[in-house]
Amino acid sequence: MAIFDLAIIGGGPAGYMAAEHAGKEGLNVVLFEKRALGGVCLNEGCIPTKTLLYSAKIYNYGKTGSHYGVYCDNPSVKYDEIVARKDKVVKKLVSGVGYSMKTSKVNVVPAEAFIEGRGADGITVTAAGERYTARNLLIATGSEALVPPFPGLKEAGDVIVTNREILSLTEQPKELVVIGGGVIGSEFAAFYNTIGTKVTVIEMMPKILGPLDNEISSALQKIYTKRGVDFRLGCKVTAIEGNSVVYEDKEGKVQKVSGDKILVSIGRRSNIKGIGLENLGVEAERGIKADDRMKTNIPNVYVAGDCVGGTPMLAHVAYREGVVAVNNILGREDHMRYDAVPSVVYTNPEVAGVGLTEEQAKASGKDYEVVKLPMTFAGRYVAENEGTDPSLCKVIVGKRYHEVLGVHMLGNPSSEIIYGACLAIESEMTLEQLQEVIFPHPTVSEIIREAAFQVK
Repeated sequence: MAIFDLAIIGGGPAGYMAAEHAGKEGLNVVLFEKRALGGVCLNEGCIPTKTLLYSAKIYNYGKTGSHYGVYCDNPSVKYDEIVARKDKVVKKLVSGVGYSMKTSKVNVVPAEAFIEGRGADGITVTAAGERYTARNLLIATGSEALVPPFPGLKEAGDVIVTNREILSLTEQPKELVVIGGGVIGSEFAAFYNTIGTKVTVIEMMPKILGPLDNEISSALQKIYTKRGVDFRLGCKVTAIEGNSVVYEDKEGKVQKVSGDKILVSIGRRSNIKGIGLENLGVEAERGIKADDRMKTNIPNVYVAGDCVGGTPMLAHVAYREGVVAVNNILGREDHMRYDAVPSVVYTNPEVAGVGLTEEQAKASGKDYEVVKLPMTFAGRYVAENEGTDPSLCKVIVGKRYHEVLGVHMLGNPSSEIIYGACLAIESEMTLEQLQEVIFPHPTVSEIIREAAFQVK
């Protein structure tokens, strides 16, 4: 029986990126995936939701074309065709991951894996009745939607959906209730609101998008309130009654709201149960514990992605964690850093941020100042965003040295710009140094240069 250099459990962003990197470096790799390559991100998250949101954006362009002197007569949505295109995009990209595994000479086992333990030759994993042994193990089992045991939840049947089931709907719901105002809930609310579904969002916190900069999230909420989304904040869900959500409002009064579908999107939890961690003695609580090299407490056992405890559950974080793990397996010194992790909400307008928010800077006791500009300071933004909602670029800098601590933006296409702010924070750049960078003109990215020249 062949002994692999590396066994990877989970074919999501962390797993397949690690497998590709390791394979190209000459390691003999076996990758286990019980569902589909690409994991939640590619099949049930990042890619399908952005495909839907782009269709909604195109529809919105049709409705607002007159702002640009372009007139579209009665634009309409064909929900089944939007879903079909989403499926086509996902299929194409899943095939791409499969091709990448093949060219990287990764052995893909399409089955659920279980960690048996450690033997004389290495770590043993079983899948589909077969036994595999590897010198190193990378656990990348991802996460799943957290669904609380609300009274009446099971009885509601297919009225209840998570991010997985809602992507499989063949008919557009006329009314949608979203439990949770985080990124997932907000993006689905934005999509369905744009194509004409009546949307109600119930959120326990006093604001949507909890970790995001308060000023940015508040502005986005106002935009979607104006468009018809009904936000009910500071409300605690107590039960599900058929197609209705029962909740207590911020005054403690019992209220009820109904929908054709009820999306539960209150967060995610690591997939770490039932995979055999106890057979190796791997330490875990809500997620698997790891150091900055992605090493667990057990030699030759690494972890990456959403199953890591206490780190952001983001695909781009998972990519990097997977590469860090493999580099350390290869004997290369590499460390994971989380100071410049970008977050994006793909609503319309988009929200993007990296580094400290103003609230975090204040809580940390840092001596800081804030530079704020509307995105209209960039000429390209004005050219392409006629009659749009308020926009903002907000930069948090150290007061003494003007080092960039955080950048937060509301406006399109902030998702494509934020990487520049990531580089600035990662490189510990100051606003004065940013002033020396030549930005292409005209681009919306120039808003960062404009902000840099506001330093006093």
